[in-house]
Amino acid sequence: MPGIKDLPTEERPRERLLQYGPKALDNASLLAIILRTGTRSHSAVALAQTLLSRYGGLLGVARASITELCSVPGIGATKGVQIAACVELGKRFSAMMAREAPDITSPEEAVRVFISIIPDDTKETFMALILNTKNRLIRAKVISIGTLNASLVHPREVFREAIAEGGAAVLVGHNHPSGDPTPSREDREVTARLVEAGKLLGIEVLDHIVIGSESRWVSFQERGIL
Repeated sequence: MPGIKDLPTEERPRERLLQYGPKALDNASLLAIILRTGTRSHSAVALAQTLLSRYGGLLGVARASITELCSVPGIGATKGVQIAACVELGKRFSAMMAREAPDITSPEEAVRVFISIIPDDTKETFMALILNTKNRLIRAKVISIGTLNASLVHPREVFREAIAEGGAAVLVGHNHPSGDPTPSREDREVTARLVEAGKLLGIEVLDHIVIGSESRWVSFQERGIL
């Protein structure tokens, strides 16, 4: 069976990560990098796919004990320990991030977070901050890049992330590359859809902030629009 070395260079996990970054790789490819090698009959990617299939995805692999991991043909003690070590590092990093995550208690604090994650202020970017019951930031997520409309910013895209992260509330925002933060008709329509969907799901939409240029921004909540 062909191994990773038999793949074209641009398709090998390590080379793809170096060229495109870790976000370009799927779970099997990332896991294959941790495994480093496969077996005579299975590449590292195929071995990773076997693990993901057996344990029902990445979360299942993370929850599996070293003994369970080693029960998979091709996963010896070394590979099992490597996976367990990576999982533990991820847990510790998440715990550190949770302790250091800011509390979002004002539009000003939300604006600072939004500005820090806008990838390109020449493009309209819609973002969501997922918060816990104490308004502490769980995760900041770019939802879409492009002209704001209902097709790009569908409630399922926003609330899928909130549900996955166990969020209690969301605070959304987007920038206006024109520099004028005055909410448009589309801004208001998208906000109304999100608020209604949030009510059905039990996840409150706390605010929608439109960011312009020169420190100008508009909070729907402060304007009484929300």
